[in-house]
Amino acid sequence: MSRTEYARQVKQELYGEQRSAVEGTDPEFSAIKERLVYGEIYPHIHLDAKLRELLILAVATTNQTMGEVSLHTQAALQAGADPGEIREAVYHCAPYIGLGKAEQAVQAVDQVLEQRGIQLPLERAGTVTEEDRLEKGLSAQKAIFGESIDAMRAAAPEDQKHIQDYLTAYCFGDFYTRGHLDLKQRELLTFCILCAQGGCENQVRAHIGGNAAVGNGKAVLLDALTVCLPYVGFPRTLNALSCLNEVLPEPRKESL
Repeated sequence: MSRTEYARQVKQELYGEQRSAVEGTDPEFSAIKERLVYGEIYPHIHLDAKLRELLILAVATTNQTMGEVSLHTQAALQAGADPGEIREAVYHCAPYIGLGKAEQAVQAVDQVLEQRGIQLPLERAGTVTEEDRLEKGLSAQKAIFGESIDAMRAAAPEDQKHIQDYLTAYCFGDFYTRGHLDLKQRELLTFCILCAQGGCENQVRAHIGGNAAVGNGKAVLLDALTVCLPYVGFPRTLNALSCLNEVLPEPRKESL
């Protein structure tokens, strides 16, 4: 099957008869995008369709491309994601891109859900209280990065310890402990969010290690990065790829 035929089939499955916003005015650009994304990258990767769409949704949120947020909310629903999973993929972006940007995407997602007749607000997914969010955040942090977290927190200067507490209680307590998505899914989302931002190579390296620790091996990370590529561009993709090869190098070939 050609790229064009495959892209047409995938688009029909995800969007029905809905057309690209620029298909009528800029058909060449639309064709280039559709053949690359739906006709070339989608058949190359081995991620399941639901996870694929959640990763793209997080990247679209990071990029603040609300048209893509709406489009891939629809695609995620069609691929089998439930509204709670979609909400969590967007919520999860907040500690990395800022609350205001995440809120813009939340509104775009809500608009699609309401159009689909889904009643809002969705059921609560938080699992922490004001009293235990730091404790549970630390537990989630250690599940990914191990006991070294204690040393990192202890090494922080006294006037910077509040930043470490915010990282643990807010990022890991308020978000990583929420329902609908598990630790492996959330770590993969984090990897894609950081890759999409650019300039976060230290954090990309750390979360490559975190992904490996929770069971997302190099093949999964390569698939995730490949999914991101059309939306983040080659410079950020190649920077992330360099980090990936540094942290998880290719096996050395035996010389004859």
